[in-house]
Amino acid sequence: MSERDVIVTEGAPKPFGGAPYNQAIRAAGLVFCAGQVGLDPAAGTLVDGGVEAQARRAMDNLSAVLEAAGSGIDRIVKTTIFVTDLGDFAAVNAVYGSFFAADPPARSTVQVAGLPGGAVVEIEAIALA
Repeated sequence: MSERDVIVTEGAPKPFGGAPYNQAIRAAGLVFCAGQVGLDPAAGTLVDGGVEAQARRAMDNLSAVLEAAGSGIDRIVKTTIFVTDLGDFAAVNAVYGSFFAADPPARSTVQVAGLPGGAVVEIEAIALA
């Protein structure tokens, strides 16, 4: 049985509404990141500016969690993006793509009925530790 390390950083929002989950878990050489929405970690509110701003903040939050785990955006192997409107796909894709200089990870994008706190995009990831 490999060790299981809980990852916590002030650089990303705390679990939404006190829900029972962690920002990430590092185990078996991987980092499993909880989904990140466009919450400003200091203010605890969604950023202004629509889907692009929320997608950028979600990626920044994800980056902070990965950094706290000793990993990084460049070590992501799989992401899942949840959007409340697939009509926002191109805008989210442009922001998301700007975080990967080359060889982006595998990815799924799914439309959902709703996200916590009225967010319009959430991004989760699995990365190499």
